[in-house]
Amino acid sequence: MNTVWSFPERGNWATHDAKWRGNWSPYIPRNILLRYSSEGDLVLDQFCGGGTTLVEAKLLGRNIIGVDVNGNALERCTEKTNFERAGAGQVSIRKGDARCLDFIKDGSVDLVCTHPPYADIIHYSEDIPEDLSQFGVPGFLAQMKTVATECFRVLKRGKFCAILMGDTRKKGCVIPMSFAVMKLFEEAGFQTKEIIIKEQHNCKATGYWKTNSVKCNFLLLAHEYLFVFRK
Repeated sequence: MNTVWSFPERGNWATHDAKWRGNWSPYIPRNILLRYSSEGDLVLDQFCGGGTTLVEAKLLGRNIIGVDVNGNALERCTEKTNFERAGAGQVSIRKGDARCLDFIKDGSVDLVCTHPPYADIIHYSEDIPEDLSQFGVPGFLAQMKTVATECFRVLKRGKFCAILMGDTRKKGCVIPMSFAVMKLFEEAGFQTKEIIIKEQHNCKATGYWKTNSVKCNFLLLAHEYLFVFRK
């Protein structure tokens, strides 16, 4: 495998589906978990959303803590991980804020594997002030600085943090939000081990952006970045 990942088929095994808007393909956490963790390890996904990472961790025999501020997300995660499998990992689901994981001890996590919202591109709630999808880009980046600090605190030394981020546009020009997030994690103390380009497929808003790209003469954003950091 190289630094360009492309999964045209989303993956529909186990309890996976694409009903949670913006959730990542299960191929992504599966590959991260297999490469950067071992059976019995403790994994953290503090933006557990649609539950994809939790399902994959359970299937692969990793224990995982899933955190989200959105009660609807937690209900979905509970439903998605409600299956039996020999050798399955343990799943703990908790309502909480990725900026304050005070219920997790320093240096206790073997892998962080997460997919935050991309600022306010998709709103996941209307009335949850802690929801980072309520923030525009500047506010979002300010909050992600605290998220990075918490990731560094809970992770064991020598272990890895994998985070998928995308960019956005404003007035036809790219806002490189992903690299701004990368720098925040580096400032928190992480080393960047890998920068992986992940091709996008089957995006709900592709038709809208395709029409506007012709009208306003810009290229479609067809990729995201998967950053793998080491503590």
